[in-house]
Amino acid sequence: MKLKITGVLLLAAITAQAQKTDVPKAFKNAAQQTDVLVKNVDSARKVKPNLVSPRTVEKGQFKMVVSRDWTSGFFPGELWYFYEYTKDKKWLDLAKKYTEDIKKEQFNKGTHDLGFMIYCPFGNGYRVTKDTAYKSVIIQAAKSLSTRFNPKVGVIRSWDHSGTKWDYPVIIDNMMNLELLFEATKFTGDSSFYKIAISHADNTIKNHYRPDFSSYHVVDYDVNKGGVIKKTTAQGYADESSWARGQAWGLYG
Repeated sequence: MKLKITGVLLLAAITAQAQKTDVPKAFKNAAQQTDVLVKNVDSARKVKPNLVSPRTVEKGQFKMVVSRDWTSGFFPGELWYFYEYTKDKKWLDLAKKYTEDIKKEQFNKGTHDLGFMIYCPFGNGYRVTKDTAYKSVIIQAAKSLSTRFNPKVGVIRSWDHSGTKWDYPVIIDNMMNLELLFEATKFTGDSSFYKIAISHADNTIKNHYRPDFSSYHVVDYDVNKGGVIKKTTAQGYADESSWARGQAWGLYG
């Protein structure tokens, strides 16, 4: 028995050692890559000043996006993490610079992605610096997002496009944006943001998830009656499949 226990403990120790991450080294490598990224971003913006954040490399071409793109807040959010870990003013200055470029989206009422766009940079910015200007942006963004909530349906509308395909589409991704609403209630004491988030989450659990807890990507609601019209997908393999990224969105939310 002692031999078995010793073997188990040894295996656990080896596994823990194998899984141990060298955090300083990881940040150092990431910083080197991000330095190159910043140079590419600055070069691209000299040609097209309206581009604010990098998104991907597509067919060998460096691709950037405008502030209204749903991924626009990821890059400045990443820069805040660099500053938080390193305390290097270089990252602070860059984080402030690229966060400011997303600021106008706090008034954007045409998207459900304000959690991605605003909370990544401004949420991290406020958490790290306690700058009240960032708090104000978060509150306004929550107000804008709240305009997409329909009390009869009980959820926040996702897309406004493809009106002939869907009546009131809600995608599982939307769960990622609820954190913005919860934070706004903490900041203001206004429970309306909280209630919208809870209503959306409750209806998502009810209508997006199957008995095995896998998730549909899109649930289309009847905007007048509030019931579900159909359950489908826009990015997964099939209507009845589980889209991995969407499953993660729902789990986080």
